[in-house]
Amino acid sequence: MLRLTTALPLLLSTALLASAVQAAPSVYPTGVTRYDPARAYNQYVIFSGADKQTHLIDMNGNEVKNWPQAGFPSAIIDPQLVGGERGRVLLQLKDKEPGPLGSAGNGLGNQSVGELDWNGKLVWQWGDQAPGGAAQQHHDQRRLSNGNTLVLANKVHKVAGFKVPQVIDDAIYEVSPEGQVKWQWLASEHLKEFGFTPAQLKLVYGTDNPDYLHINNLSVVGPNQWFDAGDKRFAPDNLLIDSRNANFIAILDKHSGKVVWRLGPNLSPINPKTAAKVPRPVDQFVGQHDAHIIPAGLPGAGHLLVFDNQGTAGYPSVPLGLIAGSRVLEIDPIKNQIVWQYSAASSRQPGWAFYSSFISSARRLPNGNTLIDEGMNGRFFQVTAGGEIVWEYVSPYLGKAPGSEAISNWVYRALPVSYDWVPQGTPRSETAVSVPDSGLKQAGI
Repeated sequence: MLRLTTALPLLLSTALLASAVQAAPSVYPTGVTRYDPARAYNQYVIFSGADKQTHLIDMNGNEVKNWPQAGFPSAIIDPQLVGGERGRVLLQLKDKEPGPLGSAGNGLGNQSVGELDWNGKLVWQWGDQAPGGAAQQHHDQRRLSNGNTLVLANKVHKVAGFKVPQVIDDAIYEVSPEGQVKWQWLASEHLKEFGFTPAQLKLVYGTDNPDYLHINNLSVVGPNQWFDAGDKRFAPDNLLIDSRNANFIAILDKHSGKVVWRLGPNLSPINPKTAAKVPRPVDQFVGQHDAHIIPAGLPGAGHLLVFDNQGTAGYPSVPLGLIAGSRVLEIDPIKNQIVWQYSAASSRQPGWAFYSSFISSARRLPNGNTLIDEGMNGRFFQVTAGGEIVWEYVSPYLGKAPGSEAISNWVYRALPVSYDWVPQGTPRSETAVSVPDSGLKQAGI
């Protein structure tokens, strides 16, 4: 992969960006564009569309359930945590005036979050009891095994040393069913634990962007072989976060709140000569999303899976490839090695054929496939371990693009949903969809 250096004229990079903006077709197919039922993992997929509604689709793209609320993201609840009841979700329920610092990329416009059942009935809600009187949730919320709910939120306040008068800080709240905050964490209290050099920390404090870290992911580590072997950093109740704006992934000790494991922000540049070889040391991810430990029982369990956007980010901003794309990386968190990856080249496509500079997600499936959301294009697809695309879907649900009046089908995150999560009798279809272009078939794509 070529690297963009400061020696290249600004005019060249600007021209390339302009051509990229004009590269998208004005008309394109939506729905399921290809599907091999024998090689795909058959399931439902849930996502909140650009239309601000939450959709559950089957393998042929049929909407089998709709909730007229959005999630940032939509989150499913394990039936075992709610007395066996199927089909419960966590969504954003009410908006608020975001104020002067609010934007589509933070939670300042969110008043409340809550739990809905399959029929849309409100089961639980949290917002008015939150610090500051609003949930201000963004990017993640998770139901815990103890019945509490983890909420990733924003807090606007003054932090000593920052150039901006107030920062949009990232906060984590563990909330009881009664709405009480039982545990909380604030990013600004741990700045020296995130791996910044003194020079980088000076840039963090001096940034003009109040959303200085933009933490976009919160997950629970979960049971894993590293903890079973005695590595307490990977305690199942510890939390994993990643910062889009600062290019790091970290595990937080649930009891002390301190960072006990970290990857980034300063990694080796991508070497074009070794970029396709695995295993290899982790090279520079940029603006990443959806970092999590692959759950026990799935292929690759215990490894870290992350969507590496290769979108502009960092202190200072990391140089990007001249002709580049996004990647999905599976990482051994003990050896800090990439052990599997997906890029467009894995499917015999040019690098730019798979790219989302922001949002997006990737999840491992029980048969070894990986479900990928190329978020800014509203495209989800399953790839085999060898990189073959065996299912592909393009969201038809349109709405305003983040921070813009433009119309888009963007999707922040798409999650796999097993057939036994829904109530019995929920319809589904598994009819093969052939690739229409015989040229693609002949090329093996």
